[in-house]
Amino acid sequence: MSQFKKVEVVAHTVSNWEKAKKFYTEVLEWPLIFASEEAGWIEFGRENETHISINRWNGPGPAPAKSKAVIAVFTVEDAHKTHDWLVAKGVKCDEVVHIPGMVTYGTFYDPEGNALQFASAG
Repeated sequence: MSQFKKVEVVAHTVSNWEKAKKFYTEVLEWPLIFASEEAGWIEFGRENETHISINRWNGPGPAPAKSKAVIAVFTVEDAHKTHDWLVAKGVKCDEVVHIPGMVTYGTFYDPEGNALQFASAG
């Protein structure tokens, strides 16, 4: 049996702390569950669910490179409506992808270029 129980948090490193906070709270309207300015750590989500967090990069050197290697995926009712909602808020989004009988999903990016996805039943 694995020692690991569940995914608790998926974290993204950000260098522009104020811009990232505004994006996740005001643009995406995600509920804040924990915040520590001192630690440079904020978690968004609901009780007893996996959280997405931002972690302030304090150096030294530049922030780690962004990639699509690890992506948090969020369930939504309608991927096309979510895409349109994000685009209307000025969020950078890729085109929605539909895999018939499986899933419809889209990729969007926070101000630092961290990739996130949303998905609905196909």
